[in-house]
Amino acid sequence: MPRIREIHAAAVDVPLTEPFAIAGGAPAVARNVFVRVIFNDPDNPDDRTGYGEAAPFEAVSGETQASTLAAIARVTPSLIGREAGDWRALRPLMPAEPAARCALEQALCDVSLGSGIHRLKTDITIPAGSVEHAVAAARRAAAAGFDTVKIKAGAAGWETDAARVRAIHAAEPALRLIVDANCGYDLREARAFLGALHEVQLELFEQPVPAAALDDLAALTADAAICADESVRGPADAKRVADLGVAAINVKLMKCGVADALEVIAIARAARIPCMIGGMIETPLSMSYSAALAAAEPGLFRYVDLDTPLFMPPGVVDAPLTYDGPNLTLRPGRPDAARWFP
Repeated sequence: MPRIREIHAAAVDVPLTEPFAIAGGAPAVARNVFVRVIFNDPDNPDDRTGYGEAAPFEAVSGETQASTLAAIARVTPSLIGREAGDWRALRPLMPAEPAARCALEQALCDVSLGSGIHRLKTDITIPAGSVEHAVAAARRAAAAGFDTVKIKAGAAGWETDAARVRAIHAAEPALRLIVDANCGYDLREARAFLGALHEVQLELFEQPVPAAALDDLAALTADAAICADESVRGPADAKRVADLGVAAINVKLMKCGVADALEVIAIARAARIPCMIGGMIETPLSMSYSAALAAAEPGLFRYVDLDTPLFMPPGVVDAPLTYDGPNLTLRPGRPDAARWFP
């Protein structure tokens, strides 16, 4: 049985092609953390290595690159020497901080991502901004072959957001539209926004109200197809949301780690609630794990939102997930981030 021999963490700063503006902030650099775990494996003459990624997003979870590095360093001594075969059994030793826990669990999984070639199709995000910016981004998306865009809202007021959505629909009427407010509205504002869309039909209205406002989230299910994101940070939340009548649940490894995400998926499957596979501002390293989850249950994951590598320069990491516009290809293999470590 392989045992954990070494754990290393490296700060990774990746400049974005444009600020990833949402209701809570607009980072221009992804300040992430890569983790490398080296195993002693008596059945393998060569040491095995696993990689994982933490993508802390302070505006969403309160986590930072510095706090993630500290969280990993804090638990490393208790993990060294532990058997890694049943990585879920190590959950009590993992950090409470979800992004740090996610990176360690990804590295500990240390498995080939799939046994064949899988293809997915992602949406692309239109960050918060002006009407003109939104229209230009929508036109670029359509020209690149995307059929779905996710419009970030909640940063500048519902009136501006409604004008942006109407303008996108007028410029590219064939695009399917998901609006993600990242908790940026209250119930009155969310309803006013929907009322201002007139003939525009939304594919999903994602997390329009604060995470704890479950009654408001439930009330909005009569007005639009609601996707719960920030309201579902783990299995207990998924159980609470399952009875609200939402149209989808956004599963993100960074919200809860790999083990808890698998439980959220099981709860959604049992409740027959479709899922979105999403993420924070992640490189293809972490997105490879998310793509593998979605590829394993294509009937459940109706929505794919794995686009943040498209906001990054190429070659950040060697991963089995590649991008060609909206088309994602996941091949068997493991991510390799060796160049980020001494």
